[in-house]
Amino acid sequence: MTTFTALTTMTGQDTADALAEALEALNPEPTGIGVFEVEDGSGLWEVGAYFTEAPDQAGLAVLAALHGVKDFVVSEVPDQDWVAKVQRELPPVPAGRFFVYGAHDADNVPEGSIPLLIEAAMAFGTGHHGTTLGCLLALDALVQGGVPQTNVADIGCGTAVLAMAAAHVTDAPIVASDIDPVAVDVAAANVAANGLSGRVDCIVAPGFDAPALKDRAPYDLVFANILKGPLIAIANDMANASADGAYAILSGILNEQADEVAAHYARFGFNEVARNSIVDWTTLTLIKSAG
Repeated sequence: MTTFTALTTMTGQDTADALAEALEALNPEPTGIGVFEVEDGSGLWEVGAYFTEAPDQAGLAVLAALHGVKDFVVSEVPDQDWVAKVQRELPPVPAGRFFVYGAHDADNVPEGSIPLLIEAAMAFGTGHHGTTLGCLLALDALVQGGVPQTNVADIGCGTAVLAMAAAHVTDAPIVASDIDPVAVDVAAANVAANGLSGRVDCIVAPGFDAPALKDRAPYDLVFANILKGPLIAIANDMANASADGAYAILSGILNEQADEVAAHYARFGFNEVARNSIVDWTTLTLIKSAG
């Protein structure tokens, strides 16, 4: 089935939210509406609407004019098995001792590596993005350095690839959380496919706001591969949920944002241990000081 997208950008979340609400009254109705901050430091917001039939372009133009934003760009998305396409085109990813792969590459897992089976699905984290790869390399460096983990949390887990990697190198209990129920379902399926059921608990939670996360604190290793805004927002909660000497591996950070994020976490007692930049993205490894 052919689908359509209509996208525009603007300055200010209030304008974006108001436009998104107005889009709901279009006929034909959009099947989904998204509001996203463009994480490039520009201050822009993107509003996208998705349709199963051609949208009313005149109506879109009126809404754009009323809200003082750029005209919508309407695109037709051809019918395609996108999951199969992604599975064919994404190669496996080596990341230190870890090897992230899809089932179609099961015969290519190198001997001696730690395999992480991830199927293409509606969740972030296949290892191909610089953020996920950076986190895996940061974990590998901690393991090489002999840093023990006895209690691990993966905040914004997506596919749970980081939680599963940790489960392979420690006997620690691990909880993987995401605000998106679809991502949590995908994470649980990946955990089962990797034979890690009972080792990694997958839960729906925004940040650290869930009894299952609070009850397990303090953590000595926390992954948070999200974006700059949410990372800044959870810094105090992460400090409260982390033991003295705990490590935090943070990503979803554009290179030009890394100093700001590191400085913000320093105010909550986290000192930078290492950083790794892959293309446009930086991963920070921090340690929480005593007191």
